[in-house]
Amino acid sequence: MSSAKSDQLLEILRDGGLTTLPAPVQLASGQWSRYFIDGKEALAAGADLRLAAEAISERVSDAGISFDAVGGLTLGADALAAAIALVSETNWFIVRKAPKGRGTDRRIEGARIGDGDHVLLVDDVVTTGGSILQAFDVVQATGAEVVAAVTLADRGDDAAREFAQRSVPYFPMATYHDLGIPRVGEEQAAATAG
Repeated sequence: MSSAKSDQLLEILRDGGLTTLPAPVQLASGQWSRYFIDGKEALAAGADLRLAAEAISERVSDAGISFDAVGGLTLGADALAAAIALVSETNWFIVRKAPKGRGTDRRIEGARIGDGDHVLLVDDVVTTGGSILQAFDVVQATGAEVVAAVTLADRGDDAAREFAQRSVPYFPMATYHDLGIPRVGEEQAAATAG
């Protein structure tokens, strides 16, 4: 489903977040690519971040899904979670990559989530889904229900399969196809085959 805000968000991601590099770089997933997507840079302007939050909230709402808290794994989810919480008037939280090791030693900061909470998971860029799926496991362990997952850009197909297996609606705001880049792994396979 396309909307004016989703179309604007795609243009922001293409123009401000997608860089074609002269040589491949290793992504957080371990994959290599010449195409680097930086969701944080793309949404550095407050107006662009607000537009992304509104487009995401609209996409989830149009699917008939409601949530009381939004968050995901730091650092990719941080700005998105706060912005979506503002426009949707919900709570935000951030999942640490590891417990802090002091103080309260929590893995989840911000809103306390648990039984009865309906959570929207977010991330900026997904390649294989490792970060957003790690956040999913941490949230599930609290007793909260993940009602949907959203990413700004998805470079592959793995996360969609994983969320389908978990019966969780998954909404990439832009796919590799939308951005006009190869699916993760295709670029590397073509280079080694050639």
